[in-house]
Amino acid sequence: MKVLDSSKKNFDKALSIILLKRSKKLKSNSVSVLSIINDVKKNGDKALLKYEKKFNKNNIIVPTAKQINSSIKSLDKKVKKSIDDAYNRIYKFHSLQKFQNISYTDKYKNKIEYKYLPLESVAIYVPGSTASYPSSVLMNAIPAIVAKVKRIIMINPGYKGKQNPAVLYAARKCKIKEIYSIGGPSAIAAVAYGTKKISPVNKVIGPGNQFVAAAKKEVSGDIGIEAMTAGPSEVLILADKNSNPEWIASDLLGQAEHDPLAQCILISKNKNILDETKKEVLKQLKELPRSSIANKSLMMNGILIQANSDKKIIEIINKIGPEHLELNVKNYKYFAGKIKNSGSVCLGKYAVMAMTDYGVPGSNHVLPTNTTSKFSSGLNVSEFMKKISYITLSKKGIDKLGPSAITLANYEGLHGHAQSIIKRIRRK
Repeated sequence: MKVLDSSKKNFDKALSIILLKRSKKLKSNSVSVLSIINDVKKNGDKALLKYEKKFNKNNIIVPTAKQINSSIKSLDKKVKKSIDDAYNRIYKFHSLQKFQNISYTDKYKNKIEYKYLPLESVAIYVPGSTASYPSSVLMNAIPAIVAKVKRIIMINPGYKGKQNPAVLYAARKCKIKEIYSIGGPSAIAAVAYGTKKISPVNKVIGPGNQFVAAAKKEVSGDIGIEAMTAGPSEVLILADKNSNPEWIASDLLGQAEHDPLAQCILISKNKNILDETKKEVLKQLKELPRSSIANKSLMMNGILIQANSDKKIIEIINKIGPEHLELNVKNYKYFAGKIKNSGSVCLGKYAVMAMTDYGVPGSNHVLPTNTTSKFSSGLNVSEFMKKISYITLSKKGIDKLGPSAITLANYEGLHGHAQSIIKRIRRK
């Protein structure tokens, strides 16, 4: 892990270089992604199957009901119960996100309305292949269910023709009828433009690697995507002299084991905490099954920062805008009120990020990464809603308000606009 000291003259520049280096890696070669998208647009299922065989050793696009049932039957009852519990808590929290239609009538009896409507169809991308993320099914699908989206489909890369039983059970829990064993840029292209086997959707959402994120950006405009970038994971932990190095180390490793491009940062004014945590990371790394992935992540994107003031700490956090922020400090309320950029914030030593990853508290773990928390939010019900304005103008209303619109139309040189209003004002 890289070590930085905020009291040094070159600190800000050094931090920016490290962050920029990772950011560039996250921006996949758009040319290669675009070629895959164009191939699927042109050749449909044939191209889709070609990439599945190449990247996932998979020759199945649509699993049969028998395959799905058999897989789910093999799942441990404890895992099913955990998925059920997480579903209930996530649904409860997201159902509290309310949207109110607006209706306003002025003194001329002009009526302006603003109504919320659910999207008609969405695809949820659930990472897979050799990994398993049933929690991502719940996080993506439940907000869409709350929004009352009619058609929800799941795209989830299988491996050697098999999808994870927990992922399939979570999809069944969410009453998802369409399941496709596909992943990567080709899967994004398939749901965006359609194939013989897959009908296109209005929007695709869900976390993925840098290639999936790049593909989503390429199809954006043809279909909708999230306002954020849900890419490789990030955690930033703030610790003080009261923090437990053993706990902090496990939190860092819990994020590092996701992906070599995962970003793990620890900030503290206390040098001893940084040193002890580093020792614990090396110790626990030896016992981690995914140690190879975690080690690559820590070597490339792990940072230990010794800060010289609370003011500098707040500045650093808001500059990075991490996906996950853990305020593992005694006075976490002080810092929480000053944090403007973060996907989610865990407050206090017991609010561990790993709990939020599985939806047990009820919050969503599909969060903005790569500094996009500066202008976007985590996945929520509004991602699956659209808003439409409805305008009703009375005769008196257009007579009274029309002259102002005519003046502006003439000023902008759009005389056709002015005439369309004038003709209605003259009408008896």
